[in-house]
Amino acid sequence: MIEIVSFGYGHAAPPPATITLDLRVHYRDPHVDTALRALTAFDQRVIDAVLATDGIPELIDIAADTLMIYLGAPTAADITLAVGCRGGRLRAPVVATQAGLRFDRFAAAAGIDMRARVTHRDLHRPVLATTS
Repeated sequence: MIEIVSFGYGHAAPPPATITLDLRVHYRDPHVDTALRALTAFDQRVIDAVLATDGIPELIDIAADTLMIYLGAPTAADITLAVGCRGGRLRAPVVATQAGLRFDRFAAAAGIDMRARVTHRDLHRPVLATTS
């Protein structure tokens, strides 16, 4: 099984995972834009903002590639990719969703009958207060 879970470091410890991507420091937080702050990763404006962030499209490709590489490992086991940002409502769920879609396309192209299960642990939680 391939599971991809998004989460917010500001709500709880990261979930157990084979691979963890921490987006907090290296990728711009849409939360700084007050027009996006109360939205979620299901809003097109948030999706567009995250995908327009330098490095994010490449990171999504690499995450999906990495999942495919793990599938080819000599020992079969479930694989969990955890993607975290500060609040778990914007960056991480967009990247997790897109990585799942990309993995599904890669797997189908390779003739692998498998789909990623994507969940969002903290998407429903309240917006975290801004920090200075």
